[in-house]
Amino acid sequence: MDSMVQLLRTKGHSSPSGAPASGRAWLMLALATVGFAVNFWAWALLSPLGPRFKDSLALSSFEQSLLVAVPVVVGSLGRIPVGALTDRFGGRVMFPIVSAATIVPVLYLGLAGHSSLAALLAGGFFLGIGGTAFAVGVPFVSAWFPPERRGLVIGVFGMGMGGTAISALTTVKLVDANSMSTPFLITAAVLAVYALVAALILRDAPGRTVPAEPLARRLAATLRLGVTWQAAALYAVAFGGYVAFSVYLPTYLKTGYGLTQADAANRMAGFVLIAVAMRPVGGWLSDRVGPVRVLAGTLAVVLTAAFVQSATPSLAPVGTIAFLSMAAALGAGSGAVFALVALLAPANKVGSVTGVVGAAGGLGGFLPPLVMGSLYGAYGSYSIGLVLLALVSGAALAFNSTGVRHALARRASAAHSH
Repeated sequence: MDSMVQLLRTKGHSSPSGAPASGRAWLMLALATVGFAVNFWAWALLSPLGPRFKDSLALSSFEQSLLVAVPVVVGSLGRIPVGALTDRFGGRVMFPIVSAATIVPVLYLGLAGHSSLAALLAGGFFLGIGGTAFAVGVPFVSAWFPPERRGLVIGVFGMGMGGTAISALTTVKLVDANSMSTPFLITAAVLAVYALVAALILRDAPGRTVPAEPLARRLAATLRLGVTWQAAALYAVAFGGYVAFSVYLPTYLKTGYGLTQADAANRMAGFVLIAVAMRPVGGWLSDRVGPVRVLAGTLAVVLTAAFVQSATPSLAPVGTIAFLSMAAALGAGSGAVFALVALLAPANKVGSVTGVVGAAGGLGGFLPPLVMGSLYGAYGSYSIGLVLLALVSGAALAFNSTGVRHALARRASAAHSH
């Protein structure tokens, strides 16, 4: 397996310059990661304010869920065209455009768009643009680095998903201390500064391969690639699981264990931080031993921890260990999926593949909270939901160990024959 992965690295892709990554490449990675975090901060502005809007606008639980879900769905699906556009025009063009475009809904929501559900949904729809930044950054940073570093660098870039934590920690406090418009105005200002800096400093990697065929044809070709669907299925479980828990964990802990809102929110923050920190570790390990092995280990941990937690053990220590193990595994697994994309996707389609895979991850996080809520409503227990998570992880583990492993072997033998 190691020799297969090594062969893919040496023959499957060429490094932008054939030399080790330069200081400029690391600067580009840092700028892209900041851009991802800032756009994700904007993307997550409505979620912490959901309970407040529920009270002030007398929303039903479904309307509140819809309000939080609209930016997630638009941001997830929007990654597909944005990833393809990044392949064509490069991150130097797309990062400033996505950041500047996100300013408009942020200002609208802060100044005028929070007085009715319809206005919030319209603003939330366009706020989804911020969520597409992920599909700009992955092809941008992977083009700057040689193949044997890509797992690590895409994992480091992926830490920008911690931008959602900035929103979770600051939005409500800023509204309480000042006014409803304050967090939106601050975020809009930060986006404007980033868009300007990105326009001035970002550069695409030398020797970047630019696809020539039209957008629709490229998307169709991307959807015919095996790696697109293999990585999408695995990312829907790994990143989808992370998103689902980061959204639903406070409710689960409050309902299932009787914790206070503040205690539950703090524990959710711990879960998010561990997952974010483990993402580059998953990428780094994938560079060393191959993404299939890393995914096998992480999915096995999720399967085991979900089964343990389905019995609703006491939080100290068993429940806490189960959840923190899942956080670490889901974070590392998310990093490993994009190490797999960097190995298997053609260089001029990394953005397009990233778009589809990123969309699958976002949508994968949208479904489980709805399932958990429905099952709890019907049976008064979360156990069935956690057993389902274990079963899905088991299916992903089997798929990773058969279909994905074989795809890597086929690609390695094709590279060898050339």
